[in-house]
Amino acid sequence: MESHNESLNLDITVRVGCSLTYEVTGSASLLLNLKLTADPRRSVIFEALSLGDGLPSEKFEDSHGNRVFRVTLQPGTNCFRHDAIVAVSSKPDNYGLVPGTPESIGDLPLPLLRYTLPSRYCDSDKLTDFAWDKFGHVEHGWSRVQAISRWIHQNIEYRYMSGRTDLSAWDVLQRGYGVCRDFAHLAVALNRTFNLPARYVTGYLPDIGVPAPDAPMDFHAYAEVYIAGSWLTTDARFDVPRIGRIKVACGQDAVDGAFSTIYGGADLSYFEVWAYQVAPGTVGVGDPVDLSVRLDNSRTVRTDP
Repeated sequence: MESHNESLNLDITVRVGCSLTYEVTGSASLLLNLKLTADPRRSVIFEALSLGDGLPSEKFEDSHGNRVFRVTLQPGTNCFRHDAIVAVSSKPDNYGLVPGTPESIGDLPLPLLRYTLPSRYCDSDKLTDFAWDKFGHVEHGWSRVQAISRWIHQNIEYRYMSGRTDLSAWDVLQRGYGVCRDFAHLAVALNRTFNLPARYVTGYLPDIGVPAPDAPMDFHAYAEVYIAGSWLTTDARFDVPRIGRIKVACGQDAVDGAFSTIYGGADLSYFEVWAYQVAPGTVGVGDPVDLSVRLDNSRTVRTDP
């Protein structure tokens, strides 16, 4: 697969971020996974991450390349805020990528083998018979990836606020509905049954080129599949190419992609997310969130002058 990402014109400006508040009783620690990862399809203009009021913290990079902070929380109220201004392309997902022939297991780069295996939430070993019955007749590679996404989109109902942290891909298939996390887990697991490396991805998704859905903005989960040298985006929640994805984290499943992991007595009491297009130079990190200035939320794609 040949990549042309280096030629993408980053002609749209997007503001993304979130505000979180935790109420703590006793002692607690937090793994915070909010920093944007490196991606040639975007350019971070400004980015700020506030870790409470001088809370002790240390930064590390996990085995998937995510930039994670371990924070020691204090009793009482602990506030966090991530805010970023990012330049992205007006071209949709996978633009400029020409599908090729997937590698055999013997030819895959060794670090990618883990993305072909079952994991906590992507229990592909339970889905083998179902996957081959539904998609075994489809040409191996991108055509099969698309068929899997289309089937999930058409057969699994999206229900806002129906997510649970204990559901695996197999569980979602049995109950027939879920949230974007569940759609992503099922897509990852089904692609893995065909030995295609697939990983779970979290990030921000502005409504560029589409009217905003009824549900408020939130973090979004989707999948990436590795074919012939490139990671390709596949999103069964929408099953159409989208513009302006801003990736935060990835991994084998939601264990690696969680925006926060709590150890101890802490409860999330406030959570706000924003992801919207702005005119370049008009908004800075730390400014109040003002959706009246958003340039997206319509079928018209407005590029920067």
